[in-house]
Amino acid sequence: MRFTFRTAGESHGRALVVLVEGVPAGLSLDAARDIDPDLKRRQGGYGRGDRMKIEQDRAEFVAGVRLGETLGSPIAMLVWNRDWENWRTAMAYEAPAPDASAEELRSVHLPRPGHADLVGVLKYDRQDARDILERASARETTMRVAAGAVAKRLLAELGVSIGSHIVQLGPIVCAVPDPLPDDLNAAADRSPVRVLDPEAERRIIEEIDATRAAGDTLGGIFEVVARGLPVGLGSHVAWDRRLDGRLAQALMSIQAMKGVEIGLGFEAARRRGSQVHDEFETDTAETRAGGFHRTRNNAGGLEGGMTTGEPLVVRVAMKPLSTLMQPLKSVDLRTGDPAEAIRERSDVVALAAAGVVGEAMVATVLADAVLEKFGGDSLAELRRNFEGYMGSLMKRGGRGAGDGTG
Repeated sequence: MRFTFRTAGESHGRALVVLVEGVPAGLSLDAARDIDPDLKRRQGGYGRGDRMKIEQDRAEFVAGVRLGETLGSPIAMLVWNRDWENWRTAMAYEAPAPDASAEELRSVHLPRPGHADLVGVLKYDRQDARDILERASARETTMRVAAGAVAKRLLAELGVSIGSHIVQLGPIVCAVPDPLPDDLNAAADRSPVRVLDPEAERRIIEEIDATRAAGDTLGGIFEVVARGLPVGLGSHVAWDRRLDGRLAQALMSIQAMKGVEIGLGFEAARRRGSQVHDEFETDTAETRAGGFHRTRNNAGGLEGGMTTGEPLVVRVAMKPLSTLMQPLKSVDLRTGDPAEAIRERSDVVALAAAGVVGEAMVATVLADAVLEKFGGDSLAELRRNFEGYMGSLMKRGGRGAGDGTG
């Protein structure tokens, strides 16, 4: 059994949908309790645009859930786009009237540097970049968050929690408390820019305001932390089963992401090995780590493509958004003449939302790794398999790998 999902839908289409497969039967699941709060968090953050004032995302189950529990069959969810009422003509499913104008169809012929517009029209042989940007839009991440919320709910049954916070926005680096708050999301969500550093929060808001006034955009770095993972998810035996690679691929698939690092990440390249690698010692209290304790977590919870039992720590770099109110130079696709890129309604920065999407993608990868290792058609079976594995780890009692009697 594997946890997989597939999204569909356009930014201004009638609805967004997602199909989630692999969820065991018997998982308690309620849209208002388990899905909608993360959808709301994805729409938040200082510096967002007017679209967030229009949409009030709520998930509806279409299949796979009955009487508040999963059935073990594919779960289908949808979120209606309220703004579709303003786009019925431009985003109609039927062929347009012969006399329909480019204005009525909201056609786009001025591609934006940094967006999928130009490459997409060339690859898919389209004349109107609207055909590309509607699907390439980060509005698609609504349904990633819905799928990730299901994954989080499943992981919570095994004691795994996932949170995120912003560590840098533009040039402003945030101080990060050590240790992190027990409820990372609750602490981060109290800040309009989802930081844990009040002084940096003030400077970030000023930076966003100045950037908005200049008609420009910002990016930054967010961090996702997963706690409670058991040792041994993922594998070292094949390239495509290594968990670090799977996480990097999932996170880099989010629109506008340009880099991923785990643990020390690029900083590890600047240090000697003695300053990088995590020493370990026996500690029977560390049940999730198999009775071993690492004196630090520079590896970010992964070694050899497998979880160590320490918190998983990943950071993701997001580039500034490609829609600028002071647009960059472009080319008119109809004539080839120089032009300015389209001004499409957009955010100044969406980093706070990106962190929530990052949580979702990490959750889906981890849920897949959990099901890969423990399987189970029902939640009860999954729990039995998980508890059996954890029990076998502790029977080793921190003894060396050469002692096979445990």
